[in-house]
Amino acid sequence: MKLVWSPETASKAYIDTVKSCELFQESGVAELVSAMAAGWNTKLVVETWSQGGAIATSIGLAIATHHTRGRHICVVRDEDSKAEYVKAMSQSGQANYEIIVGQPEEAMEGLQGIDFLVMDCRGNNDFARIIRVAKLGQRGAVLICKNAGSSRAASDFRWRSVLDGKSRIVRSVFLPVGMGLDIAHVGATGGGSRRGKGESRWIKRIDHLSGEEFVIRK
Repeated sequence: MKLVWSPETASKAYIDTVKSCELFQESGVAELVSAMAAGWNTKLVVETWSQGGAIATSIGLAIATHHTRGRHICVVRDEDSKAEYVKAMSQSGQANYEIIVGQPEEAMEGLQGIDFLVMDCRGNNDFARIIRVAKLGQRGAVLICKNAGSSRAASDFRWRSVLDGKSRIVRSVFLPVGMGLDIAHVGATGGGSRRGKGESRWIKRIDHLSGEEFVIRK
């Protein structure tokens, strides 16, 4: 099994997020992330959020998991952050979420099968530790770093150094949306039927126009 894209579900989540986030100015980040989470039919969506942070992306994730019938979990560091998050989500009319209070890396250790993870990398020195302890799903996972800056080279280095060979990167891309959106798609692992030697191989291809890297199974 692996994550399978559904354009219909992605479109529904995108439209609903546009309607719900009309008052927010986040340069399309919320709509894009919502469409991705819904389109990949994700069942366990996890985000980290800090007090004073933007709420539009969280609204988009709640909408996405409503369409996929999945779980949306937000990890906050303290009770003050929790109270602010709950208030903002309630004002937006969203109720499809759960909250865990504590250190993000500790919270990740108790969550199994994450298939969509969103982190705000602005001023977040825990980014690498969170990724390393996150228990990703066997169907694969989508990892997103908001406020990632503006460097494609930094994007490649970030994912390869953080994952450190633990997971196979199917593709990664940096999008100049908002303050920079860094995305990596991690491939499925285990759980399927075993392949004989020589039955398949992986070919790497780089799009020289966009700089995006693809790994294709032949």
